[in-house]
Amino acid sequence: MSTIFWIIVAGAVLTYLTRAGGHLVLSRFERIHPRVEAGLNAVPAAVLTTLVAPAAMEGGPAEIAALAVGAMISLAGGGMMPMFLSATALLILLRHLLG
Repeated sequence: MSTIFWIIVAGAVLTYLTRAGGHLVLSRFERIHPRVEAGLNAVPAAVLTTLVAPAAMEGGPAEIAALAVGAMISLAGGGMMPMFLSATALLILLRHLLG
């Protein structure tokens, strides 16, 4: 068997264990402390920041335009799905047109 196969299997198993472990730990408590809840609520924004920051700092015109459109739609209250879909569509289009 290929080494790549085993790397994928190990990644899948470790991902499952971290998700299941977190669920098992949190399910043991009747109430979650407000600080823990605030930290868990901040995770999606932190993950999004790690994806967006490199594109904002080192991206070309296509990436900057897609980020700007996504930000405008987000600030207008358009929702997460329209923001992601429109920014992604614009990014794909501009990368295709600009090379």
